[in-house]
Amino acid sequence: MERKVAIIGARISGLIACKYSLSKGFHPIVFEAQSSIGGVWSKTIESTKLQTPKELYQFSDFPWPSSVTDDFPNQHQVFDYIQAYAHHFDLLEYIKFNNKVVGIEYHGASEAELQSWSLWGGTGEPFSSTRKWKVHVQDTETLSTEIYEVDFVILCLGKFSGMPNIPDFPTNKGPEAFHGKVIHSMEYAAMDYETAAQFIKGKKVTVVGFQKSALDIAMECATANGVENPCTVLYRTEYWTVTDYFPWGISLAKLYLNTCVALLSRLHSTLNRFSELLIHKPGEGFLLSLLATMLSPVRWCLSKLVESHFRRRLPLAKFGMEPKESFFEHLNFCLIPTIPEKFYDKVEEGSIRLKKAPSFSFCKDGVVIDGNEAAPIETDLVILATGFRGDKKLKGIFVSQTFQDCIFGTPKAAVPLYRECIHPRIPQLAVIGLSESVANLYTSEMRCRWLAELLDGKFNLPRIMEMEKDAEKWDAFWKQYSGGYSRKSCIAAIHIWYNDQLCKDMGWNPKRKKGFFAELFEPYGPMDYVAP
Repeated sequence: MERKVAIIGARISGLIACKYSLSKGFHPIVFEAQSSIGGVWSKTIESTKLQTPKELYQFSDFPWPSSVTDDFPNQHQVFDYIQAYAHHFDLLEYIKFNNKVVGIEYHGASEAELQSWSLWGGTGEPFSSTRKWKVHVQDTETLSTEIYEVDFVILCLGKFSGMPNIPDFPTNKGPEAFHGKVIHSMEYAAMDYETAAQFIKGKKVTVVGFQKSALDIAMECATANGVENPCTVLYRTEYWTVTDYFPWGISLAKLYLNTCVALLSRLHSTLNRFSELLIHKPGEGFLLSLLATMLSPVRWCLSKLVESHFRRRLPLAKFGMEPKESFFEHLNFCLIPTIPEKFYDKVEEGSIRLKKAPSFSFCKDGVVIDGNEAAPIETDLVILATGFRGDKKLKGIFVSQTFQDCIFGTPKAAVPLYRECIHPRIPQLAVIGLSESVANLYTSEMRCRWLAELLDGKFNLPRIMEMEKDAEKWDAFWKQYSGGYSRKSCIAAIHIWYNDQLCKDMGWNPKRKKGFFAELFEPYGPMDYVAP
């Protein structure tokens, strides 16, 4: 019997999930609310480029075309690459565009039964002959609704689109008090380039935020308006920002965490196994734990070495932009954006103004930094580059209040997903793309391959309590190195270790290199996982 797999979202992770579902003989149905694939890459800010070197951001079985020579391709090149992947594997015919999933319901088991299970789904199997998901789908053009019954659901909702994160403000101190315009960066990115250019032209713009979108928008505003109408950037926290991934001609990843051998060899790519020996890892044994403790001074020294490079490269001290946390903490939580070229030149000339604002509010003429007695920042336009609420979007997809409550666990813990994919208490469902890494495409592909093997019966999941204990170990790891970001899950610093767990589950050899020294010192990337 053909198994139906609902995939919600035709972003990169949704396309990969579709491809690997097909490879196992399942029937995928991909629901996409928009009219195009690619998620954020289908429409974004004109100056946006890939933050990750393309050799890390590629499909293992579909490399970048030779015509793309830049290490950091622009948005058009990235979108063309994603489209080429979808066409190459004939994925478009399985996608229902302009179909928004408004809710999913699990049928066939009572809440009492769900709570009594010791195995995922009651049997430990990914499918059931009697229990199904009902997917409620709305056609965004006709507004008609249809219900699909499927055997499994894969949520590929994306963290960086859909539901904007809008700060809360006291009564009469929010956007309603301001006589100018307030939008989210999502709305700015949705404009065509000419409209966006006219929208900011001749205006005093305040951008709220200091991650990638905020920096790109600030540069566009500064370029358009110069010192006559400077762009003000309000930020809450200073972050280490990366000017490039190859300081001194050497990969930043290896400069930070790799060995002197890797430094001298100038191998450029991602982290290697030796780098991960410097870090305590979830589920590690006594010897690895002891080694990580002994090597922690090396980790500290390398972090300081990278920090010293960027202090020399960028005028951080001059503009009060030196972070309080270490480079390691920010790397470990995927909080290091790539700064646009000549950003601090714009700050130096006065076309960009940096203002620290732990909190702010609105007044008639602009923005007021709370606790600052200075005059308000006069503004015509405020763009909130404050991120997205991927958690609310994920929670809101469930009709069941029980699933809504359990999907996020406790308020002080990361989402309790086994292998960052499976919630032990939610049967016949997987989540792809919630946890971050240094290269989300690379990570999503490994997760989709792992999930495809699970659905194909190649391995079984542990008991529910064992999966929950494993998730707790990963949460403890994030808390240990979080620097205060305890609910954010990011595998950037232990990518290979994470992939090792997936490989072991699938019955693959986790060691992908030839020879002891190659395994220890050579960097890992997508092409190391082309074949089992």
